[in-house]
Amino acid sequence: MRKILAFIFLITVLYSCGGGGSSDTKETPAPAPEKATLVAPAQNELCTQGTVISPTQSTVTLKWNAALNAESYDVNIKDLDAGTTTTQTTTTTQVDVNLKRNTAYSWAVTSKSTKNSTTAQSDFWKFYNSGPAATNYAPFPADLTAPSTGQKVTAVNGKVTLSWNGSDVDNDIAGYNLYWGTSANVTLLKSGITASPYSADVVSGSTYYWKIITIDSKGNTSDSGLAQFSVN
Repeated sequence: MRKILAFIFLITVLYSCGGGGSSDTKETPAPAPEKATLVAPAQNELCTQGTVISPTQSTVTLKWNAALNAESYDVNIKDLDAGTTTTQTTTTTQVDVNLKRNTAYSWAVTSKSTKNSTTAQSDFWKFYNSGPAATNYAPFPADLTAPSTGQKVTAVNGKVTLSWNGSDVDNDIAGYNLYWGTSANVTLLKSGITASPYSADVVSGSTYYWKIITIDSKGNTSDSGLAQFSVN
């Protein structure tokens, strides 16, 4: 009887000291994928390397460096003239896309993994897909950087600073026209602005809409699209 009791006591001690039962050790989550680095076409490049497949289209290869911990990538390509976006998914670090010629595009890559739901997005790059009989190219649509869309800002001395970035493969931007208003039906506020930023008069409690038209030395233009912000 004593031997049986001693055996039961030993089993109880071993179990309480980790000799049995479930472990408290938690599984370490898989690391999240990191941001991909874009390679080609380069930022603000005039892309002439595409394979022509018709008078209006060519095939362009988009390339990027592998991102750590990524298993696949979503490649987002935006037609900056039409404002439409397409997405292709791949497990490699390049993808061939059929694009319109004589058209400006932006693109970015989203890194993904089946082991972690977190994703990482690369920078957005722009390029101009070249086409026939083009001797000069329209500017890229300006990027409206501040205030960001939907942002609430505080005026300083009744003014808000509007900032944007402009770019052009020909490097011949002549100026910017600022369109402005308290509704989406904006009107010209200031023409011939030579550089960002611009200080605009505002009223507290109001919502404002704005966009930038970029003009080059040949008279070509591009439209940034509309942004909106509110003033505290």
